[in-house]
Amino acid sequence: MPAPEFQHTIAKTASFSGTALHTGDKVTLKLQPAPVDHGIKFKRKDLQDEPTIDAKIENLKTVERATTIGEGSVRVHTVEHILSALSAMGVDNAVVEMDANEPPIGDGSAQPYVDLIKKAGLTAQDEPRKFFDVREPMHVESKTGALLVLLPDDKFRISCTQAGPNNRFTQFLSMEVTPAFFEREIAPARTFVYYEDVKPLMDKNLIKGGSLENAIVVRGDAVLSKEPLRFDDEFVRHKILDIIGDLALVGRRIRGHIVAVKPGHATNADLARSITREQTRRSAMSAPRAIPTGDSGLDTGEVMKILPHRYPFLMVDRVIGFEGENKITAIKSITINEPFFQGHFPGHPVMPGVMQVEAMAQVASILLFKLTKTSSRVGYFMSADQVKFRKPVFPGDTIFIHAELTRARGNRMAKTKCYCLVNDAVVSEAELMFTFLDK
Repeated sequence: MPAPEFQHTIAKTASFSGTALHTGDKVTLKLQPAPVDHGIKFKRKDLQDEPTIDAKIENLKTVERATTIGEGSVRVHTVEHILSALSAMGVDNAVVEMDANEPPIGDGSAQPYVDLIKKAGLTAQDEPRKFFDVREPMHVESKTGALLVLLPDDKFRISCTQAGPNNRFTQFLSMEVTPAFFEREIAPARTFVYYEDVKPLMDKNLIKGGSLENAIVVRGDAVLSKEPLRFDDEFVRHKILDIIGDLALVGRRIRGHIVAVKPGHATNADLARSITREQTRRSAMSAPRAIPTGDSGLDTGEVMKILPHRYPFLMVDRVIGFEGENKITAIKSITINEPFFQGHFPGHPVMPGVMQVEAMAQVASILLFKLTKTSSRVGYFMSADQVKFRKPVFPGDTIFIHAELTRARGNRMAKTKCYCLVNDAVVSEAELMFTFLDK
């Protein structure tokens, strides 16, 4: 197992001043250290009581050509460039203090913020980083043709295709997001706008601070800029910069591969929301569930006195307890040492669905044996109906197996409704019919 990565904050306070892109205001931005688990917070030094805003997707307000966050009536606009630099350069905890409602745009890239972070320096903290590990594909798409797919990976990678109107300036780049690559290949990429979008933005009272010194203007096949393009594919690099910044609103680091086609702030935000919802569903993993002992449950030895199964086919570790006469809950911990992982997708171990059905059947059998007050019979499947496999089960998961008696015919036949939970999410379910014969 790799050594844990630790959270980082900046080593000392650092600041710089400039002009805001959309408001045109002069602003001074100051980076300050923060304690573990603080995250990134923006402080409005210019307002009474100096309110702060958490850089979290829950606080996203608008995505009109930039990413705006807010709490109550307080807003901070165009946060994506500084969030991108903080995330990619490895800063987990910091206060971003400003005396206006928008950071300075600099030259339209994240380079000024990278320089500021390097000036401040980084220092490790004594708490592991929080990660979102992608377990299965996720995707979001828009009516405008934007598409983001998130795939499992042990690193944070982005593969992006950018295409302008009528597919002008179509560009592609694939990369692993590391501090060194970001600083050298992504941070210098400047924001850009198509000429036909300039007037509508001005009509909306935006880009007051925009100029050819802090943005690239594309007119037809021509590129208007104070300096030449820094990269032949500068546009797609800036799109990757924006993706990193917008996904920083998840509040934890991502281990996964993003495949993006014509991305924008709105679609980036949709993916951040999807990740946050999935993380919320997984949060039960970090909250230990109490497993009672004594009369309310059965330990492994007591389970084996009832069931005839033995290794490697005993699929019940212990019974947590019974609810009334008709319900039971048991657990099975899935380890990488399970024998079925040797031949079932060994390069990507996933618990076979039929083994989950077998686990449900064994738990249901325990319930039925308890009701009949005898273990002198053997339970046999008659049918399995309404079987559904909703999510994969991986090594390291603990399955909570629930079974409920729904119908019985004397002591010979019974029907049960069963389902398996991992992290409070249903991974499989079935309706099982049994018949019981004497041993």
